[in-house]
Amino acid sequence: MIVGEQKPLEEIKAMVAPYDNFLILGCGTCVKTCFAGGEEEVATLASALRLAFGKDGKKTKISELTVERQCEGEFIRQAASLATQNQAVLSLACGAGVQMVASRFPKIPVLPGVNTTFIGILEQPGLFTEKCLGCGNCVLDVFSGICPISRCSKKLLNGPCGGSKNGKCEVNPETDCAWQLIIDRYQAFGETEKLYNYVPPKDWRTADAGGPRKLVREDLMV
Repeated sequence: MIVGEQKPLEEIKAMVAPYDNFLILGCGTCVKTCFAGGEEEVATLASALRLAFGKDGKKTKISELTVERQCEGEFIRQAASLATQNQAVLSLACGAGVQMVASRFPKIPVLPGVNTTFIGILEQPGLFTEKCLGCGNCVLDVFSGICPISRCSKKLLNGPCGGSKNGKCEVNPETDCAWQLIIDRYQAFGETEKLYNYVPPKDWRTADAGGPRKLVREDLMV
């Protein structure tokens, strides 16, 4: 899932300060899972902003709504009525959701309330870790299900480097060496011979080097 964290209250307050009324729009999928932008976060942020502006003597009307996903127009339509009644929309979605909302409401300022950080997983309650960079050419089969592009600090495709120690990364000793994890997994199912295969340099053309990417599924187009 896409992992993000809500921006600091003071930063959000400064963004919405020019507006007398605005909509806080939550997203009920990824950012809800990481406690950055679901219904509860929308309600908590709205209360905090009302209190903060109240202390400043500023009268502000704040509307609240959470849709299932802000990255799909079908769900954004549910926000159309409230959005057009307000001067601005504060989106608690990932960067993709913010831009989707902005494209649907071209005459309304759409502000980001969340910092999008990475594609990751929930390791345990309150701990999210990055696992994927979305490079567009998955090679997890080559590396026993562990991605050195996202999990090796040096993005080594033919590792490990000489700096890892006791299974930890020399760049950040608190981080597991991705290549040690790859080796351990290959050993676990008896395929260590694959470690001797040379992996050519990464072709970054499938990543973001060529600008915004598109996925076209003609079989789904109408």
